[in-house]
Amino acid sequence: MIDVHCHILFGVDDGPKTIEDTIRIVEKAAKEGITDMVATPHAFSPHYHVPKEEIESQIRLLTGCLKAGGYPINLHTGQEVRIHENVIEKIIKNEAMTLAGSRYLLLELPSQSIPLYTISVIQTMLENEVIPIIAHPERNRAIAEKPARLERLIRQGAFAQVNAGSLSGQFGKSVQRLSMQLVEANLIHTYGSDVHDTKARPLLFYEGLSYLEKKKKHDSIDLLLKNNKCILHDEPFIILEPEVPVIKKWWKSIG
Repeated sequence: MIDVHCHILFGVDDGPKTIEDTIRIVEKAAKEGITDMVATPHAFSPHYHVPKEEIESQIRLLTGCLKAGGYPINLHTGQEVRIHENVIEKIIKNEAMTLAGSRYLLLELPSQSIPLYTISVIQTMLENEVIPIIAHPERNRAIAEKPARLERLIRQGAFAQVNAGSLSGQFGKSVQRLSMQLVEANLIHTYGSDVHDTKARPLLFYEGLSYLEKKKKHDSIDLLLKNNKCILHDEPFIILEPEVPVIKKWWKSIG
């Protein structure tokens, strides 16, 4: 299995503080059957920005440590890119990192709102052959108030990723309920832990999947995990209704 959203780089944002903390997260991931983890430290957020050079350097260091320790986990580069008015410029300049070198980019909205320029950013990203994945929309207040707002972004060509902790109930019943509603509406396409540490924001990858299984959402589990794999191989997602015709046409045109 592949975790496409995790804060495992140490001492750079609100993730693990030390390399030992990172190793503890990886140990749990390996026990849960995770084979690949995409590191997604915060980028261009009001509180943290981890540049690509730091990410690449830590991935090299951690890869060596994991190999020496016999941990069967492959690490990949990425960022959780906070949306802002100049984000397209950062993408064009190759300062914003996609997930595992693919065409998919993890895009974070503010927690309380959806900026007016969001659709414009989505459209321009697609024009530049970068596919936005909205990170944890279930934790966005504007989407919680009106889930149709997420559907509008999806129909413009974005995808969405749900957090394991949201499904498992870590953020409360209302977030858990909204997460399920979004999954059932086919507005969620990928699945990530968004792990930050081993205590306050633990992995919970298995717990989130277990909740979906409890709700008999076996097809949803298969789709989410297959799409996670699609990110790693830079392949088109499996899409259920509501479909996004522009994405299908776009993928076909660029191969």
